Amino acid sequence: MRVVVAPDKFKGSLTAVEAAEAIGAGVRDVLPDAEVVACPVADGGEGTLDVLLAAGGRRVDVRVPGPLDAPVDAWYVLLDGTAYLESARACGIEHVEPSPEVALAAHTFGVGELVGHALDGGARSLVLTVGGTASTDGGAGMLAALGARLRDEAGRPVGLGGGALGAVREVDLEPVRARLAGVRARVATDVTNPLLGPDGAAPVFGPQKGAGPREVERLAEALGAWSDALVKAGAEPVADVPGAGAGGGIAAGAIAGLGAGVESGFDLVVELTGVSRALAGADLVITGEGSLDAQSLAGKAPAGIAARAGARDIPVLAVAGRIQLDEGALTGAGIAGGRALIDHAPSLEYAQANAYPLLREQAAALVRHWLAR
Repeated sequence: MRVVVAPDKFKGSLTAVEAAEAIGAGVRDVLPDAEVVACPVADGGEGTLDVLLAAGGRRVDVRVPGPLDAPVDAWYVLLDGTAYLESARACGIEHVEPSPEVALAAHTFGVGELVGHALDGGARSLVLTVGGTASTDGGAGMLAALGARLRDEAGRPVGLGGGALGAVREVDLEPVRARLAGVRARVATDVTNPLLGPDGAAPVFGPQKGAGPREVERLAEALGAWSDALVKAGAEPVADVPGAGAGGGIAAGAIAGLGAGVESGFDLVVELTGVSRALAGADLVITGEGSLDAQSLAGKAPAGIAARAGARDIPVLAVAGRIQLDEGALTGAGIAGGRALIDHAPSLEYAQANAYPLLREQAAALVRHWLAR
Protein backbone atom coordinates (compact mmCIF):
# COMPACT_ATOMS: atom_id res chain seq x y z
CA MET A 1 0.00 0.00 0.00
CA ARG A 2 1.24 3.47 -0.93
CA VAL A 3 0.33 6.19 1.60
CA VAL A 4 1.07 9.84 0.94
CA VAL A 5 1.45 11.96 4.08
CA ALA A 6 0.98 15.66 3.31
CA PRO A 7 0.28 17.85 6.36
CA ASP A 8 0.77 21.55 6.97
CA LYS A 9 2.37 22.76 10.20
CA PHE A 10 0.74 22.38 13.62
CA LYS A 11 1.29 25.97 14.69
CA GLY A 12 3.02 26.28 18.04
CA SER A 13 3.81 22.57 18.19
CA LEU A 14 5.24 20.98 15.04
CA THR A 15 6.57 22.09 11.68
CA ALA A 16 5.02 20.48 8.63
CA VAL A 17 8.15 18.32 8.33
CA GLU A 18 7.83 17.11 11.93
CA ALA A 19 4.10 16.50 11.51
CA ALA A 20 4.75 14.39 8.41
CA GLU A 21 7.29 12.35 10.36
CA ALA A 22 4.83 11.73 13.20
CA ILE A 23 1.95 10.78 10.91
CA GLY A 24 4.24 8.54 8.86
CA ALA A 25 5.33 6.75 12.03
CA GLY A 26 1.68 6.19 12.95
CA VAL A 27 0.95 4.72 9.54
CA ARG A 28 3.89 2.31 9.87
CA ASP A 29 2.67 1.25 13.33
CA VAL A 30 -0.42 -0.15 11.61
CA LEU A 31 0.97 -0.93 8.16
CA PRO A 32 4.63 -1.83 8.64
CA ASP A 33 5.03 -2.83 5.00
CA ALA A 34 3.38 0.28 3.55
CA GLU A 35 5.27 2.63 1.27
CA VAL A 36 4.95 5.94 3.11
CA VAL A 37 5.75 9.04 1.05
CA ALA A 38 6.22 12.22 3.13
CA CYS A 39 5.26 15.45 1.37
CA PRO A 40 5.03 18.22 3.99
CA VAL A 41 3.24 21.23 2.53
CA ALA A 42 2.52 24.88 3.26
CA ASP A 43 0.17 27.53 1.92
CA GLY A 44 2.42 30.56 1.66
CA GLY A 45 2.12 31.47 5.33
CA GLU A 46 4.43 30.81 8.24
CA GLY A 47 6.44 27.64 7.91
CA THR A 48 6.74 27.73 4.14
CA LEU A 49 10.53 28.01 4.29
CA ASP A 50 10.81 24.92 6.49
CA VAL A 51 9.02 22.92 3.80
CA LEU A 52 11.21 24.33 1.02
CA LEU A 53 14.33 23.57 3.03
CA ALA A 54 13.21 19.96 3.37
CA ALA A 55 12.68 19.89 -0.41
CA GLY A 56 16.39 20.52 -0.95
CA GLY A 57 16.79 24.27 -0.58
CA ARG A 58 19.82 26.04 0.92
CA ARG A 59 19.39 28.27 3.95
CA VAL A 60 20.90 31.77 3.91
CA ASP A 61 21.06 33.58 7.27
CA VAL A 62 20.81 37.38 7.49
CA ARG A 63 20.52 39.79 10.42
CA VAL A 64 17.99 42.53 9.63
CA PRO A 65 15.89 45.16 11.43
CA GLY A 66 12.80 43.65 12.98
CA PRO A 67 9.32 45.18 12.93
CA LEU A 68 10.27 47.68 15.64
CA ASP A 69 13.89 48.24 14.50
CA ALA A 70 15.56 45.86 16.97
CA PRO A 71 17.72 43.41 14.95
CA VAL A 72 16.37 39.91 14.34
CA ASP A 73 18.02 36.82 12.91
CA ALA A 74 16.18 36.04 9.68
CA TRP A 75 16.84 33.69 6.78
CA TYR A 76 15.64 32.74 3.35
CA VAL A 77 15.98 29.71 1.10
CA LEU A 78 17.66 29.35 -2.29
CA LEU A 79 16.24 26.55 -4.42
CA ASP A 80 16.94 26.04 -8.12
CA GLY A 81 18.11 29.62 -8.56
CA THR A 82 15.10 31.23 -6.86
CA ALA A 83 15.18 33.03 -3.51
CA TYR A 84 12.20 32.22 -1.30
CA LEU A 85 11.68 34.85 1.37
CA GLU A 86 9.22 34.67 4.25
CA SER A 87 8.16 38.13 5.44
CA ALA A 88 7.50 36.87 8.95
CA ARG A 89 11.17 35.97 9.40
CA ALA A 90 11.92 39.71 9.41
CA CYS A 91 8.71 41.31 10.64
CA GLY A 92 6.72 38.45 12.14
CA ILE A 93 4.23 39.03 14.90
CA GLU A 94 6.26 36.68 17.09
CA HIS A 95 8.88 39.42 17.35
CA VAL A 96 6.53 41.79 19.21
CA GLU A 97 3.86 41.99 21.87
CA PRO A 98 0.76 43.16 19.97
CA SER A 99 -0.62 46.49 21.14
CA PRO A 100 -2.17 49.61 19.56
CA GLU A 101 1.23 51.30 19.58
CA VAL A 102 2.93 48.34 17.95
CA ALA A 103 0.23 48.06 15.30
CA LEU A 104 1.00 51.63 14.21
CA ALA A 105 4.79 51.43 14.50
CA ALA A 106 5.60 47.99 13.00
CA HIS A 107 7.23 48.10 9.57
CA THR A 108 8.67 45.93 6.80
CA PHE A 109 12.11 47.52 6.33
CA GLY A 110 13.79 44.23 7.28
CA VAL A 111 11.88 42.42 4.56
CA GLY A 112 13.38 44.84 2.05
CA GLU A 113 16.84 44.11 3.41
CA LEU A 114 16.21 40.38 2.94
CA VAL A 115 15.19 41.03 -0.66
CA GLY A 116 18.26 43.21 -1.17
CA HIS A 117 20.55 40.53 0.23
CA ALA A 118 19.11 37.97 -2.17
CA LEU A 119 19.54 40.36 -5.10
CA ASP A 120 23.11 41.15 -4.11
CA GLY A 121 23.75 37.42 -4.00
CA GLY A 122 22.70 37.10 -7.62
CA ALA A 123 19.10 35.92 -7.33
CA ARG A 124 17.13 36.72 -10.49
CA SER A 125 13.88 35.21 -9.29
CA LEU A 126 12.12 35.98 -6.00
CA VAL A 127 9.13 34.44 -4.24
CA LEU A 128 7.87 36.40 -1.24
CA THR A 129 5.51 34.76 1.25
CA VAL A 130 3.56 37.26 3.31
CA GLY A 131 1.71 35.61 6.20
CA GLY A 132 2.13 36.21 9.93
CA THR A 133 3.44 39.78 9.94
CA ALA A 134 3.24 42.38 12.71
CA SER A 135 3.01 45.25 10.23
CA THR A 136 0.31 47.09 8.31
CA ASP A 137 2.48 49.41 6.22
CA GLY A 138 1.54 48.32 2.72
CA GLY A 139 5.09 47.18 2.07
CA ALA A 140 6.33 50.78 2.28
CA GLY A 141 9.20 49.86 4.59
CA MET A 142 10.25 47.07 2.26
CA LEU A 143 10.38 49.42 -0.72
CA ALA A 144 12.19 52.09 1.32
CA ALA A 145 14.92 49.55 2.13
CA LEU A 146 15.28 48.94 -1.62
CA GLY A 147 15.68 52.65 -2.37
CA ALA A 148 12.16 54.07 -2.67
CA ARG A 149 11.79 57.65 -1.42
CA LEU A 150 8.56 58.53 0.40
CA ARG A 151 7.70 62.23 0.87
CA ASP A 152 4.91 64.19 2.57
CA GLU A 153 3.19 67.22 1.08
CA ALA A 154 6.09 69.46 2.13
CA GLY A 155 8.63 67.14 0.50
CA ARG A 156 9.93 65.78 3.79
CA PRO A 157 10.76 62.09 4.26
CA VAL A 158 7.97 59.93 5.70
CA GLY A 159 8.94 57.67 8.59
CA LEU A 160 8.48 53.94 8.94
CA GLY A 161 5.34 52.15 10.12
CA GLY A 162 1.71 52.16 9.11
CA GLY A 163 0.92 54.98 11.50
CA ALA A 164 3.34 57.33 9.74
CA LEU A 165 2.22 56.31 6.27
CA GLY A 166 -0.83 58.56 6.31
CA ALA A 167 1.44 61.53 5.61
CA VAL A 168 2.76 60.15 2.31
CA ARG A 169 1.88 62.11 -0.81
CA GLU A 170 4.63 61.11 -3.23
CA VAL A 171 6.86 58.09 -3.70
CA ASP A 172 9.77 57.66 -6.07
CA LEU A 173 9.94 54.02 -7.18
CA GLU A 174 12.63 54.41 -9.83
CA PRO A 175 15.51 53.19 -7.59
CA VAL A 176 13.53 50.05 -6.82
CA ARG A 177 12.64 49.44 -10.43
CA ALA A 178 16.26 49.84 -11.45
CA ARG A 179 17.39 47.36 -8.82
CA LEU A 180 14.74 44.82 -9.84
CA ALA A 181 15.38 45.13 -13.56
CA GLY A 182 15.38 41.67 -15.10
CA VAL A 183 14.20 40.01 -11.89
CA ARG A 184 10.98 38.02 -11.74
CA ALA A 185 9.09 38.57 -8.48
CA ARG A 186 6.11 36.64 -7.19
CA VAL A 187 3.96 36.92 -4.05
CA ALA A 188 2.74 33.65 -2.54
CA THR A 189 -0.27 34.07 -0.29
CA ASP A 190 -3.13 32.07 1.15
CA VAL A 191 -5.58 35.00 1.35
CA THR A 192 -7.51 37.01 -1.24
CA ASN A 193 -8.19 40.20 0.71
CA PRO A 194 -7.75 43.49 -1.17
CA LEU A 195 -5.65 46.32 0.23
CA LEU A 196 -8.59 48.63 0.98
CA GLY A 197 -12.27 48.38 1.87
CA PRO A 198 -14.16 46.44 4.56
CA ASP A 199 -12.24 43.26 3.70
CA GLY A 200 -8.93 45.09 3.43
CA ALA A 201 -5.67 44.74 5.33
CA ALA A 202 -6.44 47.12 8.20
CA PRO A 203 -9.95 46.05 9.28
CA VAL A 204 -9.40 42.32 8.79
CA PHE A 205 -5.83 41.81 10.01
CA GLY A 206 -5.13 44.94 12.07
CA PRO A 207 -6.90 43.70 15.22
CA GLN A 208 -4.74 40.56 15.21
CA LYS A 209 -1.72 42.85 15.45
CA GLY A 210 -3.02 44.90 18.37
CA ALA A 211 -4.98 47.60 16.55
CA GLY A 212 -8.13 48.90 18.18
CA PRO A 213 -10.94 50.66 16.28
CA ARG A 214 -9.07 53.98 16.17
CA GLU A 215 -5.86 52.37 14.97
CA VAL A 216 -7.73 50.36 12.32
CA GLU A 217 -9.28 53.56 10.99
CA ARG A 218 -5.92 55.32 10.98
CA LEU A 219 -4.19 52.44 9.24
CA ALA A 220 -6.94 52.17 6.64
CA GLU A 221 -6.62 55.87 5.83
CA ALA A 222 -2.83 55.51 5.66
CA LEU A 223 -3.07 52.61 3.23
CA GLY A 224 -5.44 54.70 1.13
CA ALA A 225 -2.87 57.51 0.98
CA TRP A 226 -0.18 54.95 0.11
CA SER A 227 -2.30 53.47 -2.66
CA ASP A 228 -2.86 56.94 -4.16
CA ALA A 229 0.88 57.72 -4.00
CA LEU A 230 1.74 54.45 -5.75
CA VAL A 231 -0.65 55.22 -8.60
CA LYS A 232 0.78 58.73 -8.84
CA ALA A 233 4.23 57.12 -9.17
CA GLY A 234 3.06 55.19 -12.22
CA ALA A 235 2.15 51.87 -10.60
CA GLU A 236 -0.95 49.97 -11.59
CA PRO A 237 -3.79 50.46 -9.06
CA VAL A 238 -3.51 47.89 -6.26
CA ALA A 239 -6.35 48.88 -3.92
CA ASP A 240 -8.76 46.21 -5.12
CA VAL A 241 -6.39 43.52 -6.37
CA PRO A 242 -7.25 40.16 -4.72
CA GLY A 243 -4.48 39.26 -2.29
CA ALA A 244 -2.98 42.77 -2.18
CA GLY A 245 -3.95 43.11 1.48
CA ALA A 246 -1.97 40.04 2.50
CA GLY A 247 0.75 40.56 5.09
CA GLY A 248 -0.60 43.96 6.11
CA GLY A 249 -0.38 45.05 2.48
CA ILE A 250 3.16 43.84 1.80
CA ALA A 251 1.66 42.14 -1.24
CA ALA A 252 0.44 45.53 -2.53
CA GLY A 253 3.94 46.99 -2.18
CA ALA A 254 5.43 44.01 -3.99
CA ILE A 255 2.92 44.26 -6.83
CA ALA A 256 3.44 48.00 -7.27
CA GLY A 257 7.16 48.26 -6.57
CA LEU A 258 8.62 44.88 -7.49
CA GLY A 259 6.32 44.14 -10.41
CA ALA A 260 5.21 40.98 -8.64
CA GLY A 261 2.29 38.77 -9.54
CA VAL A 262 0.14 37.09 -6.88
CA GLU A 263 0.05 33.30 -6.82
CA SER A 264 -1.52 30.68 -4.61
CA GLY A 265 1.06 29.86 -1.97
CA PHE A 266 -0.30 26.36 -1.68
CA ASP A 267 -0.15 25.66 -5.41
CA LEU A 268 3.42 26.94 -5.57
CA VAL A 269 4.67 24.88 -2.64
CA VAL A 270 2.95 21.61 -3.51
CA GLU A 271 4.48 21.62 -6.96
CA LEU A 272 7.94 22.26 -5.54
CA THR A 273 7.56 19.44 -3.04
CA GLY A 274 6.37 16.94 -5.63
CA VAL A 275 2.88 16.23 -4.32
CA SER A 276 1.48 15.56 -7.80
CA ARG A 277 4.20 12.98 -8.49
CA ALA A 278 3.67 11.40 -5.07
CA LEU A 279 -0.06 10.98 -5.65
CA ALA A 280 0.53 8.80 -8.70
CA GLY A 281 -0.37 5.28 -7.62
CA ALA A 282 -1.31 6.27 -4.05
CA ASP A 283 -3.90 4.23 -2.17
CA LEU A 284 -4.44 6.68 0.68
CA VAL A 285 -3.60 10.29 1.54
CA ILE A 286 -3.36 11.70 5.06
CA THR A 287 -3.26 15.45 5.56
CA GLY A 288 -3.72 17.75 8.53
CA GLU A 289 -2.86 21.00 10.31
CA GLY A 290 -3.17 22.61 13.71
CA SER A 291 -6.79 23.69 13.33
CA LEU A 292 -9.09 22.17 10.73
CA ASP A 293 -11.88 24.72 10.45
CA ALA A 294 -13.84 26.86 8.00
CA GLN A 295 -10.68 28.71 6.96
CA SER A 296 -9.15 25.38 5.99
CA LEU A 297 -11.72 25.12 3.20
CA ALA A 298 -10.66 28.47 1.67
CA GLY A 299 -7.26 27.91 0.13
CA LYS A 300 -5.53 26.17 3.03
CA ALA A 301 -3.40 23.08 2.58
CA PRO A 302 -5.76 20.27 3.71
CA ALA A 303 -8.53 21.33 1.30
CA GLY A 304 -6.01 21.69 -1.51
CA ILE A 305 -4.57 18.25 -0.86
CA ALA A 306 -8.05 16.73 -0.68
CA ALA A 307 -9.00 18.32 -4.00
CA ARG A 308 -5.93 16.95 -5.75
CA ALA A 309 -6.40 13.50 -4.28
CA GLY A 310 -10.12 13.53 -5.02
CA ALA A 311 -9.44 14.22 -8.67
CA ARG A 312 -7.63 10.87 -8.71
CA ASP A 313 -10.27 9.07 -6.60
CA ILE A 314 -7.80 8.59 -3.74
CA PRO A 315 -9.37 8.54 -0.25
CA VAL A 316 -8.22 11.28 2.13
CA LEU A 317 -8.02 11.26 5.92
CA ALA A 318 -7.10 14.17 8.20
CA VAL A 319 -5.48 14.49 11.63
CA ALA A 320 -5.53 17.90 13.28
CA GLY A 321 -4.89 19.56 16.60
CA ARG A 322 -8.57 20.36 16.67
CA ILE A 323 -11.40 19.88 14.18
CA GLN A 324 -14.16 22.47 14.03
CA LEU A 325 -15.97 21.01 11.03
CA ASP A 326 -18.83 18.52 11.25
CA GLU A 327 -18.86 15.28 9.34
CA GLY A 328 -20.85 16.81 6.50
CA ALA A 329 -18.35 19.63 6.03
CA LEU A 330 -15.45 17.19 6.06
CA THR A 331 -17.14 14.98 3.50
CA GLY A 332 -17.93 18.00 1.35
CA ALA A 333 -14.24 18.89 1.40
CA GLY A 334 -13.35 15.41 0.20
CA ILE A 335 -12.11 14.14 3.58
CA ALA A 336 -13.39 10.68 4.48
CA GLY A 337 -12.52 10.82 8.17
CA GLY A 338 -10.63 12.80 10.78
CA ARG A 339 -9.32 12.76 14.33
CA ALA A 340 -8.39 15.67 16.60
CA LEU A 341 -5.56 15.55 19.13
CA ILE A 342 -7.45 17.72 21.60
CA ASP A 343 -10.19 15.05 21.83
CA HIS A 344 -7.61 12.61 23.20
CA ALA A 345 -5.72 14.91 25.57
CA PRO A 346 -6.58 16.27 29.04
CA SER A 347 -5.92 19.87 27.99
CA LEU A 348 -4.83 22.08 25.11
CA GLU A 349 -1.51 22.65 26.82
CA TYR A 350 -0.91 18.91 27.08
CA ALA A 351 -1.81 18.41 23.42
CA GLN A 352 0.61 21.13 22.33
CA ALA A 353 3.43 19.86 24.54
CA ASN A 354 2.96 16.26 23.42
CA ALA A 355 1.93 16.85 19.83
CA TYR A 356 4.37 14.40 18.23
CA PRO A 357 3.38 11.24 20.16
CA LEU A 358 -0.30 12.21 20.10
CA LEU A 359 -0.18 12.76 16.36
CA ARG A 360 1.49 9.42 15.85
CA GLU A 361 -1.13 7.67 18.02
CA GLN A 362 -4.12 9.32 16.37
CA ALA A 363 -2.78 8.76 12.87
CA ALA A 364 -2.49 5.08 13.69
CA ALA A 365 -6.00 5.01 15.16
CA LEU A 366 -7.38 6.79 12.10
CA VAL A 367 -5.79 4.29 9.72
CA ARG A 368 -7.08 1.34 11.78
CA HIS A 369 -10.60 2.74 11.68
CA TRP A 370 -10.36 3.36 7.94
CA LEU A 371 -9.15 -0.20 7.28
CA ALA A 372 -12.01 -1.62 9.36
CA ARG A 373 -14.73 0.16 7.39
